[in-house]
Amino acid sequence: MHPKTMAKNQFDKKSQAWSALFSEPMSDLVKRYTSSVFFDKRLWQADIAGSLAHAGMLAKQKIISAKDLAAIQDGMAKITAEIESGAFEWKLDLEDVHLNIEARLTELVGIAGKRLHTGRSRNDQVATDVRLWLRGEIDLIDALLIDLQKALVEVAEKNVAVILPGFTHLQVAQPVSFGHHMLAYVEMFARDAQRMQEVRKRVNYLPLGAAALAGTSYPLDREMVAVTLGMVDENGGPQVCQNSLDAVSDRDFAIEFTAASTLAMVHISRLSEELILWMSQSFGFIQIADRFTTGSSIMPQKKNPDVPELARGKTGRVVGHLMGLITLMKGQPLAYNKDNQEDKEPLFDTVDTLKDTLRIFAEMVGGQLNAATGVKEGGITVKPEAMERAALKGYATATDLADYLVKKGLPFRDAHETVAHAVKAAMSHQVDLSELPLKVLQEFNPSIEKDVYECLGLRGSLNARNTLGGTAPAQVGVQIARHRGRLFI
Repeated sequence: MHPKTMAKNQFDKKSQAWSALFSEPMSDLVKRYTSSVFFDKRLWQADIAGSLAHAGMLAKQKIISAKDLAAIQDGMAKITAEIESGAFEWKLDLEDVHLNIEARLTELVGIAGKRLHTGRSRNDQVATDVRLWLRGEIDLIDALLIDLQKALVEVAEKNVAVILPGFTHLQVAQPVSFGHHMLAYVEMFARDAQRMQEVRKRVNYLPLGAAALAGTSYPLDREMVAVTLGMVDENGGPQVCQNSLDAVSDRDFAIEFTAASTLAMVHISRLSEELILWMSQSFGFIQIADRFTTGSSIMPQKKNPDVPELARGKTGRVVGHLMGLITLMKGQPLAYNKDNQEDKEPLFDTVDTLKDTLRIFAEMVGGQLNAATGVKEGGITVKPEAMERAALKGYATATDLADYLVKKGLPFRDAHETVAHAVKAAMSHQVDLSELPLKVLQEFNPSIEKDVYECLGLRGSLNARNTLGGTAPAQVGVQIARHRGRLFI
């Protein structure tokens, strides 16, 4: 081989941590195809934290010297400063975040940097980094879910007595409190927060020390690393992946997180659909602040609910990521496979999409705090009159009339049929049930008396549902107090 060619090959080999066995450098096309550095570099903080914990354990176990540990710590501090300042050079040749940081560490501190990888593999390293990163993102998402729930509770509290037509099959069914309706979404997002906390428990296990797939012959103290990284249970006990094969190949935690995120986005999508309907001229129940809407390029009268529409669309994106991750894992044999590099982009995008959506919805629903006045401004504007008019269109108190007849001794099925005839009469006269004269109502059942009008009014119907979980304002107040007790602490 020509000396220049040999020198070139040797130079190329030095750029890759694994290249000593190979006779030719990786092609540029393959480099681009297999590299992950330009999306997994967001893991850099987790990578450095995991490396420092690993190095500390290696020193304690006398696998590396205290001098090496000090050099590694000093080098990592410099790398942290470089990344934070934007001076760090991310290199495609070094494939991923792990090799980029390790190569720079070796440049800075020499042989101590090469000793850092003792007792670990990129397989257990990346699994640890993703878990550490995702744990922090779940904590941020939990805070955003709380913010959205708070915004909904505040809207509910202002609108406890506002009557909204409750729908089934998108047909007017029964009157409900608008506050009660908002609290239904609080319940959904509360369950989302619970699911995230359950996922976090299973994310918070340490794979590091499993090495490539079979463990290592070095006397590692994996439990020490787990404690250092906060991968502990509620009693402070270390949580360590117990099977080396599973530790490096498991991506259940990513799938489970994406599944929980999908449900949260589905709830966002349901709320979006209602906001879109309610804002339309056909309903006219609410207004959304202008900064969350756009206009039309040719129709000057339009105000389009782009934010909820886009959130509804982004839900499909997150659902797609869930399907992608499940498909990614379905045919993989143990243990680690390069397929798993494809877990990061859908996981990262799911996190980004959910965080951005929760953040914007909390402000769109609840408004933005005015620092000067201390008051939130620009949230949902409710139009009670429009809601009440709509509730009167659909004979929303028909069930109340049936309940009234049952209390007079009529079997419910008979009462149901009787009220259906009364509704037909009201429709033919183009009036509400509450507007039918008493004599007309008594033609359907002679036991009907003047007190029937108390239950036929929207307000009476609302107040009558005063049982746990019901829509009566008194019950809505109880639920608001419950939510305030757990959220506003």
